[in-house]
Amino acid sequence: MLLLKNCLLNNENVDILIENKKIIKIGKVNEKEVKEIFNNIIIIDIKNKNVIPGYIDNHVHITGGGGESSFSSRVPEIKFSEIVSNGVTTVIGVLGTDTITRSVENLVAKTKALKEEGITAYCLTGGYEYPSPTITGSIQKDITFIEEILGTKIAISDHRCYNPNKEELIKLMSETRVAGLISGKKVSVNYHVGWGKGNMDILLEILKETNIPAYVIRPTHISCNDEVFEQALILAKQGAYIDITAGKDIEKSVKYILKVFEKGLSEQLTISSDANGSVPIWKDGVCTGISAHTMKGLHQIIKELIIKYKIPIDQATKILTVNPAKALNLYNKGKIEEGKDADIIVLDENYNINSVIALGEFVLLDNKLMKKGKYE
Repeated sequence: MLLLKNCLLNNENVDILIENKKIIKIGKVNEKEVKEIFNNIIIIDIKNKNVIPGYIDNHVHITGGGGESSFSSRVPEIKFSEIVSNGVTTVIGVLGTDTITRSVENLVAKTKALKEEGITAYCLTGGYEYPSPTITGSIQKDITFIEEILGTKIAISDHRCYNPNKEELIKLMSETRVAGLISGKKVSVNYHVGWGKGNMDILLEILKETNIPAYVIRPTHISCNDEVFEQALILAKQGAYIDITAGKDIEKSVKYILKVFEKGLSEQLTISSDANGSVPIWKDGVCTGISAHTMKGLHQIIKELIIKYKIPIDQATKILTVNPAKALNLYNKGKIEEGKDADIIVLDENYNINSVIALGEFVLLDNKLMKKGKYE
């Protein structure tokens, strides 16, 4: 059992009592009475620091991305310590360009490993490839029978994608949607949207011509160009969740986030890191250099919104907490409330991450890692 004393939650000083990975009480807790009832209680004084929900990063290449510049350009798997030190307590793993040397089997195995190490983890079947690679031979069976799989990944408008046509995408979305109904999951198709021709024209046509609900479509990298961004706003107005990548250019990401807020569509916006996904440099279709995304941009964006643009802390953080929880129907996540999972970030006076609790356990305490991955 864990008792956090003097937490600043939504400008109110409260205590938070945690047991069996859950928040069981928020309010004033009598320390003496609790000690009399529970012998193994740990009490930590948060000293009136802000507490916010753990971040949900809904687009992470947990098995590594890359490969566009031969075998040595394959990005390594992500480390547990990198995830939690950036305040992320829930990840959604995805595949990318390379579904040849990496597989959905690898992805599910890494997802299970992260769960064993102490955070919440899910993943998506599929990748850039079409037809989608799967474990069972079927998108529907993957989603229905594999607990960790919450939807499908595909790529469009990119010279690396497999250029699926409209009929093929309708079939893919329909399979995903029906599997969600059968399995009781709120599933979606995560669209990697590139810089290429067509942007998201094909997705707007599908919504206009079919009965597929808008929330099944989840485009990411929507700030890659202004045309894609404007199309994403149209999708958001129809009920789709749209995702901005927290890349190296923090100011650019913040600019687009603020535009979504100004349009009154903040409830439909999420941000993700694309961590361990590749960042290739292209010249005439040839990869001339490559690096990789990290998770560092996530909290940098939140700080920028709070400090520079004076966005209230609960509004700034919802794009990494409440919104992805709603988009993925992770009803135990996204808020610090009684009955929900005890995923909590403690911020210092400068809004830096000071401590992180994942499923009721400190994984980072006063900037010191309390837990690492098995081979770290």
